[in-house]
Amino acid sequence: MTRSTENTIGDIYAAYAAGTLDPGFKLMLEAQAQIRADIAERMDFASNISGAFLEAETPTAMLSGARAAALSAIDELEQEDATPFGDAAINAGNTLEEMLSLPENLHDAMFEAVENDGWSRLMNGIERLPLNVSSEAEVELYRLTPGAKVPSHRHEGVELTLVLKGKFSDETGAFCAGDVSVKGPDDTHTPTVHSDDGICYTLAVRDGGLRFTGARGVIQRIMDIR
Repeated sequence: MTRSTENTIGDIYAAYAAGTLDPGFKLMLEAQAQIRADIAERMDFASNISGAFLEAETPTAMLSGARAAALSAIDELEQEDATPFGDAAINAGNTLEEMLSLPENLHDAMFEAVENDGWSRLMNGIERLPLNVSSEAEVELYRLTPGAKVPSHRHEGVELTLVLKGKFSDETGAFCAGDVSVKGPDDTHTPTVHSDDGICYTLAVRDGGLRFTGARGVIQRIMDIR
């Protein structure tokens, strides 16, 4: 793990403890915690620290009617949660069972995305599902079949990729379920899912776009000019 990687991860935990973490990165962190017990323990520790700071704050009186408004909002959320995802389940097709095996905190955003826009095929063996979680970052779910290879590319900002299921490898090593790959503007890599690794699901959260290298990069630059 490089110093820049350590700083990125450290900043995420600090922001989570302070309650200021962007929703996209928070989604990723909570999904990782459902896969790895050690991450769940670290999050509990961060939450306890945050709670201690909150207890030290001077309480503020609630506005008149705030309690009733809060209870009403909870009732509405419970009614929404009870609404079946009929159309989403149908559209998910053969991937539904796979998606249901992913961390539970992703389910609402996943099925909403499937129902609204559905999966898009980027290239052979690679599908993408953008998730709307009110994040300032790009938050996308990827489904990669065995043998899939993402063309060599770099990032305009920082990208964190959490492996939810399966495994992929790049020039820096192999990443299994629960692992997070951290890439910055100086990194170029070619993620690959090998034939014996099975279906791979990843959750990518990035604060900048992708720039392909080689022939694909030339095409991408031409399209940008147009």
